[in-house]
Amino acid sequence: MDGQPRGRRRPRPGGEGLALGRPTVDRSRRAPALPVTERVYRATNVLGRGVIRALGVDTRWIGIEHLPEQGPVIVAANHASYPDFVLLEQAAVERGRYLRFMCRHDIWNVPFVRAAMDRMQHVPVDREAPAAAYLRSRRLLLQGEAVCSFPEAGISHSYTVRSLMRGVARLAQETGAPVVPVAIWGSQRVWSVGVPDARGRKPRPDLTRGRRVDVSFGAPLSVGPDDDVIAWTRRLGALLTDQLEELQRLPHHVPAPGERAPWYPAHLGGHAPTRAEAAHLDSVPRSAVSPTWGPG
Repeated sequence: MDGQPRGRRRPRPGGEGLALGRPTVDRSRRAPALPVTERVYRATNVLGRGVIRALGVDTRWIGIEHLPEQGPVIVAANHASYPDFVLLEQAAVERGRYLRFMCRHDIWNVPFVRAAMDRMQHVPVDREAPAAAYLRSRRLLLQGEAVCSFPEAGISHSYTVRSLMRGVARLAQETGAPVVPVAIWGSQRVWSVGVPDARGRKPRPDLTRGRRVDVSFGAPLSVGPDDDVIAWTRRLGALLTDQLEELQRLPHHVPAPGERAPWYPAHLGGHAPTRAEAAHLDSVPRSAVSPTWGPG
C-alpha cells in the first residue's frame, strides 16, 4: 500500500482538450438541483475536509472499487477514532456515495447538530432501544442508500476488533444488501480513546501535522436467508481483524525501536491495554458477540 496514490477527484466528463478560458454554459441544460439532504452533506464534507487539510492528514485507501457506486450497501468498519466518520466519507465520496452513519443517539441532543444529522439522514442508535435504529437503517437500504455501521458499538481501547453487534448481519439478511468490510488505521493518533491519566483526564486531540491514515475496503459479503447470524458475525470479526492487522503492520505505522506507543496494540509490540486489560474500559452491550478472533 505504501506509495499508493491518494484518492483524487475524477476529471470532469468532456473536460479533456478544452481551450483555455471560461467555458460557455448552456443554461437550458442545467443539472437538476441537489436535494436538501445532499446539499447539507456536501457542505458538511467541505468543513470536515477543511479540518483534515489543516491538520495535514494524509488519507489513503485501497480496494475502493469494492464499494458499489449505486444500490443498497452496508459498510461495516472497525472504529479506531472519533474522526473516523469524516475519513471514511472522504473515501466513499470518490465512488459518489454519501454514507448514512449509525451514530450514538446523544449526538442529537445538540439542537443545531440534530438538524444537520437528520438532513444528512444519519441514524441515531440508542443501545437501550435499538429497534428504531434498525428500522430506520432498513428503510434507507430499501431506498438504495449506503449505510455505515461500526459493529463494535464503540472504540476499542485495545485497538483490536472487540465484540460485535449482530445488527449488520440481520440487516443484510433481511434486505439482501451486500456488506463491505472496512478497516481504518492511523486515525487513532489524531484523537481517540485511551487510559485516563492520574487526574482522570482522557486523551485530547493531537494536532501534530502529517499523520498518515490508511483505509482498506474488502470484497463484499452476503448473508444468506438460512445463515446463522452469530456465526456470520464471528466471520466478520475475523475478516476485520485480518484487514486491520495488515494495516497496523505497515512500516509507517509500526512504532520506532524503543518508542512508547500507547496508540499501538500490545500483541503487536505496542503499549495499548491488552484485550483483558481493556475490558473494564470498553462499554460493550451484553448482546454483542464475544470475540473468537484476534489475540487471546
